[in-house]
Amino acid sequence: MKAVLALVIIYVGTFFLVIQGASQNSVQASPQGASSGQGNAVSRQANPSIDPAKEADIRSLMELVGARDLVQDGENAAIEQSRERLLATVPNSDKGQAFVNAFAASYDKKFDVGQVTDQLVESYDKHFTDDEIKGLLQFYGSPFGQKVAAEMPKIGRETQAAIRTANAKAAKDALAELKRQNPEIGKSARLGNGQGQGRWQQRHVQQRGQGSQQAAAQPQDPQ
Repeated sequence: MKAVLALVIIYVGTFFLVIQGASQNSVQASPQGASSGQGNAVSRQANPSIDPAKEADIRSLMELVGARDLVQDGENAAIEQSRERLLATVPNSDKGQAFVNAFAASYDKKFDVGQVTDQLVESYDKHFTDDEIKGLLQFYGSPFGQKVAAEMPKIGRETQAAIRTANAKAAKDALAELKRQNPEIGKSARLGNGQGQGRWQQRHVQQRGQGSQQAAAQPQDPQ
């Protein structure tokens, strides 16, 4: 049972690693791919720093656990997160929606599944010995192991949703509490869509502009 729990932790951890990496970086597209669903084939280039036999075992293991689907889930989640942030900063119009849709399509095209998979191969090589990889191959080759592989992406998505809900509730409750404690300061505080930051930046620019106008209007001392 401890071994199974460890596998669950590793699997869910890998899911969030993929999401974080996809959120922070959009790499160049694979020469084969126009979309991650069809064209971005998993890279098969050997890594000279990894024993070839061990690398072959790792790639076989990743096929058994559905690593490609895991990476795809991570990319899709990152795209949706980016869409939400971008929607808050563009005009609420058909052109704004088209801009966000074009961004999502370009993101999907440029996301290199093969590169992420190669990084996961290196990670498995770093954290597991050859014998441990063979043991994982044996486990995931069993009926129970196949069920674990099939269910882990679902658990990963449900875990992400649960964390997102908990984060939103905690942020909302914390802001409400601070507004009660500091009603004058907190009356204009908002969360979530980035518009508050934009308004603050706009006010800051306006204040700087007014300051510059006032300075220009003041008579200067002769040199």
